[in-house]
Amino acid sequence: MSDYYVYVYVDPRNLEEFYYGKGKGSRKNAHLNDVSDSEKSRRIAAIGKAGLEPIIRVVARNLSEHDALLVEKTLLWKLGRQLTNVSSGHYSDNFRPHNTMHLELSGFDFRNAIYYYNVGEGAHRNWDDYRQFEFISAGQGIKWRDAMLGFQPGDIVAAYLKRRGFVGIGQILNRASPIREVTVGGEPLLSKNLCCEGMSENVDSNELCEYVCRVRWVETTDRSAAKWKPKAKLFTTTHVRASLDRQPKTIEFLNREFKTDLQALLS
Repeated sequence: MSDYYVYVYVDPRNLEEFYYGKGKGSRKNAHLNDVSDSEKSRRIAAIGKAGLEPIIRVVARNLSEHDALLVEKTLLWKLGRQLTNVSSGHYSDNFRPHNTMHLELSGFDFRNAIYYYNVGEGAHRNWDDYRQFEFISAGQGIKWRDAMLGFQPGDIVAAYLKRRGFVGIGQILNRASPIREVTVGGEPLLSKNLCCEGMSENVDSNELCEYVCRVRWVETTDRSAAKWKPKAKLFTTTHVRASLDRQPKTIEFLNREFKTDLQALLS
């Protein structure tokens, strides 16, 4: 289907572009009736009080939804703060964060990245399995699968165990695969004596099964000796995967505690 387009709202008082969107049919006109308390709606209301209407123009047409999303995100990134859009969601991770041109960012200015990885112990995951058989995983849902698919061979991961701290530094060896396809020492991973029996749940579903990356562990520690420092403003999140590009305190902490150099490992 190629019936999507990307449109722009222009303020007729100064010809400033202030909103980009994507849609099909009459979608481009829908914002004129928006009464929410958003910056976009306030701008449209101010234009109306001046006895004018926003200039609405289509800037790209005959697009698939995928292409429309990408064009929209490119325009949002380019114009940044002068827009009333909230730039998030689709493709947001593919674009360089604003105000970082003075930095060299992993994944943008050099190929691989340094990531926080949330072990997320529970019914489907166990740190002892990861440590013994040299892998990490996540799954049981599309967003967790997609987080694993974001890892590239050569990426560095700092494994975090909730309520304990950081337990390992490793390097990704391969793109994530469904767990049923993963072997360790020539044998299926699922044939190993895993602590976590739930890893085989939804094994035949490409959307719901666990997705696994093999890892070369550089340094690991038992959960009882996890690395942590209270009130040190160390980075954590509930997300499976998150960039550590702009977390210098956490990088410094990891380098010191695991006696390594994460930047050097990237090369």
